[in-house]
Amino acid sequence: MGLRCQTGVNQCIEPQQNSKTRKRLARLLSALSVYVLLFGSAVADSVDAAIPETVSLHGQFTHLWQYHPAFRSLYRGTNSLDPGSLGDETTDATLYLRLHVWRHGEIEIDPEVDQGFGLSNTMGLAAFPSGEAYKLGKTSPYLRLQRLLVRQTIDLGGNDVAYAPAPHQSGGQQANDTLVLTAGKFSIVDIFDTNPYAHDPRGDFMNWAIIDAGAFDYAGDAWGYSYGLAAEWTHNRWTLRGGIFNLSRVPGSTELQRNFGQFEITGEIERRYTLGSEGGSLKLLGFLNRGRMGAYKDAVRLAEATHALPNTGLVRTYASRAGAAFNLEQAISHNIDIFARVSVNDGSKETFDFTDINASVSAGLSWKGASWDRPCDTVGVAVETGEISKSARDYIAAGGLGILIGDGKLAHYGSEDVIETYYDAAVVAGIYLTADYQWIANPAYNRDRGPVAIVSARIHAEL
Repeated sequence: MGLRCQTGVNQCIEPQQNSKTRKRLARLLSALSVYVLLFGSAVADSVDAAIPETVSLHGQFTHLWQYHPAFRSLYRGTNSLDPGSLGDETTDATLYLRLHVWRHGEIEIDPEVDQGFGLSNTMGLAAFPSGEAYKLGKTSPYLRLQRLLVRQTIDLGGNDVAYAPAPHQSGGQQANDTLVLTAGKFSIVDIFDTNPYAHDPRGDFMNWAIIDAGAFDYAGDAWGYSYGLAAEWTHNRWTLRGGIFNLSRVPGSTELQRNFGQFEITGEIERRYTLGSEGGSLKLLGFLNRGRMGAYKDAVRLAEATHALPNTGLVRTYASRAGAAFNLEQAISHNIDIFARVSVNDGSKETFDFTDINASVSAGLSWKGASWDRPCDTVGVAVETGEISKSARDYIAAGGLGILIGDGKLAHYGSEDVIETYYDAAVVAGIYLTADYQWIANPAYNRDRGPVAIVSARIHAEL
């Protein structure tokens, strides 16, 4: 979500209960976001010139519209994707304020106004097609403080490296070997499982299981943010990351645990390398969730004994759930890059915070437009296939509901398969238009429904 194309330079830079008071704040932030996007360049230039090491200000605005025509559906349930012709939209505007108040230390404050709904209220697909759609939709704009964090960078030596300014990154020189400590409210995927070619629903792919590892059940509220602590140690070509974060109070809910009574521990190791003349990186991630969660088999067993529908909420005990993810990024040439992810988790228990996927494989290609004289345009193509465990299948087949899926039954199981392609065009400096197409077979792992085709249009503006 950073400044992806420099003005006047022929190259691209990779981005890194409504009360009256809340309604007033939402309107104020909406107006302020528009002001920043329209006039922010001059403001930022004057701020940077006056106090370059004290204040950093960025902003973004994204509107995303999605539509699918009617598709085949032999039946539907509580959490099904609506089989009729349907369109929905989401809008958000964010300010990224960074205060550099001591040496190598900063405070980041990111207020955001959100509005809109994902298709079928973000239900019916495990690999949901919009990373801009949260698990809670609202008709009227509302204000959220998505990030409030403190970050400290400790210089451990090595050669200095130049960094371009971006919403979550200060511009300037920084030592190659560092220890970065982050504490507060932020998204785990701000730090873990990142990939420059498939990670930003405001700038590249949109599908949840393509922009993130599908089976990485990372802690977060309905908007994907958590309270936590993270450390990143970088030495030469290696980076080791670790963190602890609060899970939701109840799986898939809007409220976070505040005292680490239910928590996630995440670790990741990254190795950067050069293949020929082009750079790449490999990442291996592991996570462990500890909290009150239900086992699918226990829920089905209880349902059979009581002649009711299975519900993991009735059989929750304090337990653990682990998983792992592999992440590859590789430049093939100056304009062509590829990526891949493989992830898996413990499928015996319910998903806690992300989505109903127990195993996922994704891969794709990103192609910049320099070869057709559009250096700030990008074409992307990706595929993903997701699976759920035998225990999860039995639970859904008996009428149980997951976080996002549940058709009432599951007579014919099949992997949920995704193809996504997009064209992102730089219209003028800082404004991008995107056309996106997704084809999804066996929505919610159900061969009796679909396939479904989803078309999307996105407008994104950034400072």
